[in-house]
Amino acid sequence: MSTLTGTPTTTPADQTRRPRLSGMTWLVWRQHRATYWTLLGAAVLLAAWITYQHTQMMEFLHASGWPGKDINSLGPKFDPYAQAFQRVSFVLAVIPIVLGVFVGAPLLAGDLEHGTAKLVATQSGGRARWLATKLGVTALVVVATTAALSFTFGRWWNPVRAQNTVAFWAEGSAFDNTGPVPVALSLFTGVGGVAIGLVLRRTLAAMVVTFGFALCVQLVWAYFRLSLGDVVTVTTDKGVVAENSFPTLPDAAYQLDSSYITGSGDLLGWSTCRSEQTEQAQELCLKQADVVGWSVDYLPISQMSGMQWLGASILLALTVAVTVFLFGWGRKRLV
Repeated sequence: MSTLTGTPTTTPADQTRRPRLSGMTWLVWRQHRATYWTLLGAAVLLAAWITYQHTQMMEFLHASGWPGKDINSLGPKFDPYAQAFQRVSFVLAVIPIVLGVFVGAPLLAGDLEHGTAKLVATQSGGRARWLATKLGVTALVVVATTAALSFTFGRWWNPVRAQNTVAFWAEGSAFDNTGPVPVALSLFTGVGGVAIGLVLRRTLAAMVVTFGFALCVQLVWAYFRLSLGDVVTVTTDKGVVAENSFPTLPDAAYQLDSSYITGSGDLLGWSTCRSEQTEQAQELCLKQADVVGWSVDYLPISQMSGMQWLGASILLALTVAVTVFLFGWGRKRLV
């Protein structure tokens, strides 16, 4: 500051200085910078690998006459690309578990176990600000990494999304790794791990329990995933034994169930009359049961985006609920 005018002086270095982290944000970043940089670096490498695989696949498809030529007609030549897709989808599927165990669980449990939280409680920043900064910076890194991977993986899968030989769109390998779902799953698992660490106050115990919690989340999500869509039912009334009697479903439709339908509208299991030894006996059995056609339930691929956003909204709502619990518990029992 000038001693004559009392006005601050600036230098070219000050004018070109880039914004830097400060205060509580700088403290949190410095404390967990190894974890954050590891996540960001791993995401960049995996995204680059996915982009490379996408480029290789597209070059092969265009050289083979795609899109004028169906991918299914390429036979075993396309198998290496489908196998690469399955391997990468498996890696992406375990990311929410890894984030919950190795990022979420130790985030607060380590500070509570080693007494760092007591020091924070004595500072002017306060517990709530410290907790908010910890969650905010970590959530930002998680969102950035998972969103980037979701985008690159979705771009890779999009040209073959209608090919059930690569991956059914309604199964986890595609549904859980594209759109908003991986971000929402990772946030919920990660914040759940933070809550477990806050309650248990021991890093190793929190990691073990979070691993079980993350597995349960994956199992429950897989069980309820298909219930996010509106089931479409198509019926026929031209019999079930004639050629091409089964209804034609839209491309890439995910079939949920199929049943026989009688003249009165009742549904019978598709195994009805299968115990008959001859084709003539089966036809007679079906006729006696008054079977007139098929009833097929399916989900069209057009519902995929809506199902993903609905599921992600539910997961984010659960994440907010856990976050509210974190602040309520943390204000009273953080130290």
